[in-house]
Amino acid sequence: MSCLISLSTEWWFSRGLSSAVLSLSVFSVAYAQTEPDVEGVQKPLWEAGLAGFGLTGPAYPGAEDDVGRALALPWFIYRGPVWRAAGGTIGARVAKNAFAEFDIGLGGALRASSEDVNVREGMPDLGFLLEFGPRAKLNLARPSQESAVRLELPLRGVFEFNSGVYYRGLAFEPKLTYDNRDLGRGWGFSGSVGLIYGDQTFNQYLYGVPSQYATTSRSAYTAKAGLITPRAQLTLSHKLNEDVRMFAFTRTDFAGKGVNSSSPLHLQDQGTSVGAGLIWTLGRSSQMVSD
Repeated sequence: MSCLISLSTEWWFSRGLSSAVLSLSVFSVAYAQTEPDVEGVQKPLWEAGLAGFGLTGPAYPGAEDDVGRALALPWFIYRGPVWRAAGGTIGARVAKNAFAEFDIGLGGALRASSEDVNVREGMPDLGFLLEFGPRAKLNLARPSQESAVRLELPLRGVFEFNSGVYYRGLAFEPKLTYDNRDLGRGWGFSGSVGLIYGDQTFNQYLYGVPSQYATTSRSAYTAKAGLITPRAQLTLSHKLNEDVRMFAFTRTDFAGKGVNSSSPLHLQDQGTSVGAGLIWTLGRSSQMVSD
């Protein structure tokens, strides 16, 4: 889901290990940007290297203030038949056939400090998030050998790491994706449209204003369960050589359609995030697998 500044495991890990897991999740998502997920394409069993990217965009859907991030970290991809760190998630593949795949894994989102979001001044920060739960992926069409149309249906429990570990509710993000891993001359493309829903607990975390944080300019507010935002994303990638890939993306949220657009923390009906990055593969398995 990754509603905060996002990059799309157990929640009882120590803070240090949880940060490492989040970093791996971040770069699993980053690598997925450069290698669209197309059924039947042969790929190395594992890959490892360095990755870096920067992005800027609203702190959360409906936020008026943008937050920027830049990261450079090691990354690891593993495409095992069951345990996996690939395709934008980390976890276990439970079942797979030519039409459908079911896995259990996690995603992540980076924190947003209330010091960077004027309307949240004096309220708790939005901390690092880990999202853990099942996901169904349905392969709807194969327009060509290098392209696919897919429907993803992830349901994730959201856990915040912020001076402790806290359960923050459930998120559901149905998403329709078109991937083409070869437009010619090393270029690839991915486009998606989706909807993000939250239960009352998660929406209260994003948009609720408890009475103790109410001010003359920020009234108390109790959030409702339901739609957070429709979302559209476009990603373009380019293979510079066998080991180096770059990517750029833009993502737009239409948060004015959400059920909590009347929250005092919701100030903007539409917001766009942009980012770019580079993936450098330092090693890969000689064993190839049909991902």
